[in-house]
Amino acid sequence: KGDFPAISAYHVTLWPVLEYIEREEEAIMAEYWLVSVPGDPTPRQSWEFMNEKTNSISSNYKFNIPDLKVGTLDVLVALSDQLQKLDPFVENVARKMAQYMADILEPEDKERLHENLLVGPSKLSMEGFLNHFQWDPAKFPLRQPLPNIVDGISKMVTQIDTDLKQKSQAYNTLRSNLTTIERRATGNLMSRSLGELVKKEHFVPESEYMQTLLVVVPKSLYREWTNSYETLGEVTMVVPRSTQLIHEDSEYGLYTVTVFKKVIDEYKMHAREKKFVVRDFVYDPQAIRAEIEEKHKLEVQLKKQFGPLMNWLKVNFSQAFSAWIHLKALRVFTESVLRYSLPVNFQAVVMKPHRKAQKKLGETLHQLYAHLDTKFVVSSAEDNIDLPGLAQFGQQDYHPYVFFKVNLNLLEK
Repeated sequence: KGDFPAISAYHVTLWPVLEYIEREEEAIMAEYWLVSVPGDPTPRQSWEFMNEKTNSISSNYKFNIPDLKVGTLDVLVALSDQLQKLDPFVENVARKMAQYMADILEPEDKERLHENLLVGPSKLSMEGFLNHFQWDPAKFPLRQPLPNIVDGISKMVTQIDTDLKQKSQAYNTLRSNLTTIERRATGNLMSRSLGELVKKEHFVPESEYMQTLLVVVPKSLYREWTNSYETLGEVTMVVPRSTQLIHEDSEYGLYTVTVFKKVIDEYKMHAREKKFVVRDFVYDPQAIRAEIEEKHKLEVQLKKQFGPLMNWLKVNFSQAFSAWIHLKALRVFTESVLRYSLPVNFQAVVMKPHRKAQKKLGETLHQLYAHLDTKFVVSSAEDNIDLPGLAQFGQQDYHPYVFFKVNLNLLEK
């Protein structure tokens, strides 16, 4: 009606599909490639050649890896296996840090989450840190053997992960306790806490014989309640004119009624038959006050802990993310030396494929560098297989050059 187009069942069914496509596109847009090729004849010329051939379908940046201590071939082979296992662990810790930061932020602050996911002393965005990566010799000295650097990264990130578990558990316990109290104060009258809705004057003074009950009555049955509460099931021990409506929500009203204690169970049964629900409630001002004070105490504690926790998350996210990218640099270095042999001579590049250009970029790289592996070329020709060069685009998990993906969509579960 009016200016709004009709929404068909087809459109409603299509919405989840469109949301899925949008999430997939976001993931693709956050995808970067680390590619290393031989410095033939020099790294600078390799960079210029690759950039010239691909800059129409990819944004390219030099991935600056310093001269690291190579060590022996056996060390590099063992290190390659260790890095392959450590890489997903460090990535997962960085993801958990980012996701927990998003989890504890208030809904209105989540749009500014990226302002907290900054890396390094210069407080760069994740993209900026990767695109303009500079090795940190203060944290990871270049003179150290590669296994020592890797062990240092492993210990540092493992400690961050342990601390995150402890700090998040303590904070989550506070949140859970507060949520439990808040949940009791929400919902309809059938389930919510009643302490904040009642006053002392709603109840008869403490008596050996009588007790005031709180009864939840559907709004459609108000008239029936007022006409029948004094004689429900022929129970006669009810104080006349003792009912009072003390609170309403969208579905129910909360009434009082005073009866003799000896008929409470019978009265509850007959009330239930009429769809009137007697809530189990005894007026206890001290308990009500204690719950209010406990809620206030938890709110204060949560607010007090939020600031330091958020600062810790920001600092240690930066550490974890930086460690992850340094680990990627170590993988590129190690695999490049193993692939292209000594002396060390390769050019590493950060590539961000343009929108919908992943396949084209993969095919271009294959065309440019398939010659790096003669077995690969021969096998492709003999089998008559059209391999575009990358596993995600082709039929086999192989690249004739060093290749790693980096997904910067850390909020993706």
